[in-house]
Amino acid sequence: MTKRRKAVVAVTAGLATISLGLSVTSAAGAAPETTTLGNLKLIRTKTSLLGKHYWYQQTFKGLPVVNGYYAKHETKGGGVEIADGRDAIPANLDVSVKVPAATATSSANSVVSARATRARIAGPHKDAVPAPAATQGAAQLAVVGGKDARVVWKVTSKSAEGVSQSLVDAKSGTVVESKVVSQNIDGHGSVFDPNPVVSEKNEKLTDQNDKNQDALFLAQKNVILRNLDGSGKLNGTYVNIADAKGGVAQSKNNTFVYQRANNKFEQVMAYYHVNQTQEYIHQLGFTEVNNESQDFSINTFAGDNSFYSPDDDMITMGEGGVDDAEDAEVIWHEYGHAMQDDVVPGFGASLEAGSMGEGFGDYWAVTMSEPVSKGFELPCVMDWDSTSYTSTEPHCLRRTDTGKTTDDIVGEVHDDGEIWSNALWDINRALGRTKANKVILEATFFYDPDTSFKAAAQDTVQAARLLYGKAAALQVTDAFKARKIL
Repeated sequence: MTKRRKAVVAVTAGLATISLGLSVTSAAGAAPETTTLGNLKLIRTKTSLLGKHYWYQQTFKGLPVVNGYYAKHETKGGGVEIADGRDAIPANLDVSVKVPAATATSSANSVVSARATRARIAGPHKDAVPAPAATQGAAQLAVVGGKDARVVWKVTSKSAEGVSQSLVDAKSGTVVESKVVSQNIDGHGSVFDPNPVVSEKNEKLTDQNDKNQDALFLAQKNVILRNLDGSGKLNGTYVNIADAKGGVAQSKNNTFVYQRANNKFEQVMAYYHVNQTQEYIHQLGFTEVNNESQDFSINTFAGDNSFYSPDDDMITMGEGGVDDAEDAEVIWHEYGHAMQDDVVPGFGASLEAGSMGEGFGDYWAVTMSEPVSKGFELPCVMDWDSTSYTSTEPHCLRRTDTGKTTDDIVGEVHDDGEIWSNALWDINRALGRTKANKVILEATFFYDPDTSFKAAAQDTVQAARLLYGKAAALQVTDAFKARKIL
């Protein structure tokens, strides 16, 4: 059957339960082969100025047929236009499955990841951060009609290319087709990386009420904004600027270059630095650590504070003092809370767990600064933001090298969090950034929402032992013993 035929007819009968069998002779002298167009399932009804429109999904034995559709357009004058995009399917096609969904998804993601890597190598930004591995969105059983009719897993994957759709033969596991259906694009922006105090190594910088300054202009860095969805906004695979003072940034050519006095500058900061974080997490091998488009509300809180709300999964960045989103370490700290809440629902239900959350956020800010800080005051957290409320140098909100132990517990999560962040920082120094962060993230998956310092430390030691062996576990143990946690 030829697909996508259109005809104007004078009938208005419902089509929700159509089932049609055909006799088709495929070759001279061969016995007729019974085929069918299956059934139609009404999936959408729309009303326009000129009439009503009914869209149907072609199905076979209860499964959707890939690209199989039927549409009926009823005009107000009584005419009906039909668009027929159904495929013929052998009536005896076996729709049983031999390959499980997980295997099909893995095969599809491998193909998508390899294609994304080749595209990145061949593209203009081949020296950029390697493309993260593809991750699944969904796997659905379906049927492909036509001459190569078969039952397939229709797998949706997300990768650096965008959203891809792959068809995996449900009998053999072969990927028979894979294509990008919604392409990600690169944009351009300007940011502080991580903040002007660090990049300029200048503790004398001040906010001056959000004023543009030559010194701060020199601190801006032109960057590639990867994984944008092409909407012309700062929305993409890992970040969604959902709300912002003065309105969300928009650009027809995906160029988001502003000076820091412009409220849209902080939107670019949030997008760039969270995207960098997720690309790094994927490089570590993790595909399910807040692997979503995280919502941000930028400069919408007048106070000098930022926060993550698990109720609506929103990170709100304040504008009191230095606009919080001008300091990537503030962004990374808040994103650390979103990461932990995603991995352990309801995390922070005890005082020590809440302290660990604050400590992890500080540690994550510091470890994300490692590649760009060139060693300048690394353990100092939020060097730029804190210039508006500290008078001593270096300017720090908190540090990850205070030397605190459990003897210093005071019952306040930020203060007690410095005990945990110091332990994590010591692990980083002992194992190196990559190994330490793999161990720390892996251990998080085993935390209880109301965990204690000791229980979480034991989880971390076990993760180190299983990932890197006895010697690494001993180094992690020593880090926790130094803080009197173990």
